[in-house]
Amino acid sequence: MVRIGAVDIGTNTVRLLVVEPDEGGLGEELAHYAIVTRLGQGVDEAGALHSDAIDRTVEVLRRYGTIMDRLGVARRRVIATSASRDASNASEFLSRASEAVGQRPEIISGSEEASLSFSGARVDREKGEPTLVIDLGGGSTEFVAGTDGPEYANSIDIGSVRVTERFATSVPVPLIDVARAREHVSTLFQEQLELPPVAEVIGVAGTYTTLCAIHLGLPEYDRVAVHGTVLSESVLADLVDLLGSMSVEEIAAIPSMHRGRAAVILAGAVVAQEALAVTGIAEIIVSENDILQGVALSIRD
Repeated sequence: MVRIGAVDIGTNTVRLLVVEPDEGGLGEELAHYAIVTRLGQGVDEAGALHSDAIDRTVEVLRRYGTIMDRLGVARRRVIATSASRDASNASEFLSRASEAVGQRPEIISGSEEASLSFSGARVDREKGEPTLVIDLGGGSTEFVAGTDGPEYANSIDIGSVRVTERFATSVPVPLIDVARAREHVSTLFQEQLELPPVAEVIGVAGTYTTLCAIHLGLPEYDRVAVHGTVLSESVLADLVDLLGSMSVEEIAAIPSMHRGRAAVILAGAVVAQEALAVTGIAEIIVSENDILQGVALSIRD
């Protein structure tokens, strides 16, 4: 087994996972980083990546490349998702990113993103029950369901960054704008999803894990405490109300909050609540395992 590096270039956050696989799976985790770069800044309106956002993201990728070199990563995979899919100048970004991280990023489709999230979220769970995995990103939200593998997948072009830029233009966000955001997201999900029956729902990625940490009242972010925690739809609704009453500065001051996520977490909470509501299931299990683990699994053998 060789050391593996997985990089996820999301609309809001760029993340790195380095593992040393064993015969049983992904084995020992050697590095795990998540840095908010807001690559998708303004892409919903302009249709292109902002030069400042590219600069921020390339700098983080350069750091990740150095970390992987230092740890002796022999096999790496770098993926880019919603913001890169939608940007007219993605090729410019990919060229600079390739030089920085030592591997050309792949712009993956929404369906592949969903499949990778499914395999990652299920890496440490018992198989046999039909499960829905919801991967809530900055630019899109993936829904993928199955039992032993993905059998249904759909990617909806709405996420925390897109909702923020469309509806949360002033803070605290007026109640009418929160209501408009809820209605918009709910309509999108109802019109574009035909979800199969499932026994459980798993929520992955930074919005769900951050909301979980806020709900738990953690003095600082704790991956172990967050992993496996259950959130109900009523708890998510309460979090929307709480965050909607706060300024970005007040949100950023929450002990478990990553400052870079403070401006988009209210919109993320709206998407999280509506995503669970459309499933008809009362609660969601929050997982720290997600598309990063799925990417690592895809190059393990």
